[in-house]
Amino acid sequence: MKSNRTGADLQPVGVLWDRYRPDQARRRFTASEQHEARRWQAATRKALAKRLGLETLASAAPEPRLLEEVDKGDYVRQKILMRTGPHSVMPFYLLLPKAAPRPLPVVLAFHGHGYGVKDIVGLWENGAERDTPDGYHRDFAVALCRAGFAVAAPEISCFGERATDFSDLDTTIGQEVPPTCTHAAMLAFHLGLSVVSLRVHDGLRLVDYLATRQELDTRRLGAMGISGGGMHTFFSGCLDTRIRASVISGYYATFRDSILAIHHCPCNIVPGLAEFGEMYDLVGLIAPRPLLIESGTYDPIFPVGAVRSSVARARRVYDVFGARDRVATDIFEGRHRINGRKAYDFLAAALQ
Repeated sequence: MKSNRTGADLQPVGVLWDRYRPDQARRRFTASEQHEARRWQAATRKALAKRLGLETLASAAPEPRLLEEVDKGDYVRQKILMRTGPHSVMPFYLLLPKAAPRPLPVVLAFHGHGYGVKDIVGLWENGAERDTPDGYHRDFAVALCRAGFAVAAPEISCFGERATDFSDLDTTIGQEVPPTCTHAAMLAFHLGLSVVSLRVHDGLRLVDYLATRQELDTRRLGAMGISGGGMHTFFSGCLDTRIRASVISGYYATFRDSILAIHHCPCNIVPGLAEFGEMYDLVGLIAPRPLLIESGTYDPIFPVGAVRSSVARARRVYDVFGARDRVATDIFEGRHRINGRKAYDFLAAALQ
């Protein structure tokens, strides 16, 4: 008896899911030998950069400007404004532990959705100081600094001081102010780019600048991010081999079971990314560098079952490089937040 698919076929996503076949993706990871995997990395990293349109995003001299310096007792917090392109400037905080020997290992700290970078460096949204970790970010940039790292925490595109100014909209006649990420993502899609493109580009330029500072050792460079910052860490690790170790918190799972199945900000989307398969295929661009995946067992937007299965696939990829043990996990009881139980020691060991 022929099954009745009328209900399912009424849903437009049925047509789209029928085309979602990561196991047939042209650029998925299929290598079984290390020399094949290395060739795949070279070609795929170049293709991913092209897919993001990085070659179309112009760079510029950083022209760094120190905006403030605050003594926090055991560390110093600097706020710096730098240029990442002809029409783009980015503020970032640089946290420098006083007692750690120079030159310092460096960790890029990428925040997620919320009020911006202040939320990971011990500041409230109004700029007031706080000394007790708060929210799902748990001031993890400060924790990294107190673990002995120099920490570079940028204001990521679309958040905080980098939110879009919609003051020209006339809300008195019903014009609605769109979320900054949504507006930027739609505009980027129209131009063949993505917000991921902008963020990775900015991260690359930040590393370029950090490499010019004598007190920093960017040969010992790590990255850590939560949620949208986990996304930033993931794609930055795929494309920037200067990042020697990564901690991805509240992001790494599968596109199928998370980003594409549950409500997420469109700033997570890269048009045409399907040609690269799944997250566990792209992780081959990070291999064999050390990788720690943090995930809460009750995270509603990155289901732990998908995390576990995708980590298992990641270990199979790393196995091709003879580095299966370089994929670590911190699966903790909790929701969508930084945990940190293993992260800081993991980075210290990887960047020694």
